[in-house]
Amino acid sequence: MWAAARRLTFSHRRAFLVTVGAGWALYGGLGIVGNPRYGTSRGLADVTRYIPLNTLGWLWVACGTAAVLAGLVVNCPRVQALGFTALGAPAGLWAGAFTAAAASTYPAAVGSACGWGAFAIGVVLVSGMDDPLPWNLRKDRR
Repeated sequence: MWAAARRLTFSHRRAFLVTVGAGWALYGGLGIVGNPRYGTSRGLADVTRYIPLNTLGWLWVACGTAAVLAGLVVNCPRVQALGFTALGAPAGLWAGAFTAAAASTYPAAVGSACGWGAFAIGVVLVSGMDDPLPWNLRKDRR
């Protein structure tokens, strides 16, 4: 059992999925379902006409949990791709909704639009990166 655990190498991509996925789940459960802020409610007014804020919070919890589970799967890039999609979708939705609100009825949403947009782009960039090679396979730099 310990020999198998020793053979596993650390993966930055999987660590990102687990860490950010846990943050997404907590943000959805504690920050949206448990205690939604006024700015979030107002910035998402265009979306909450069709989908209740409580449902959006549970969407964050589900996407975060999916990303955590994808991060725990070893040697399966397709599952990891689904995890990155689960991370990027709610951030992209938030970025679009806050951008629309900033452009129309709630100009104060511009900061949130920039932040969520940058984070969604960051998730896309990390999803395309490869993990570094293990130390024993790297070229010796002399």
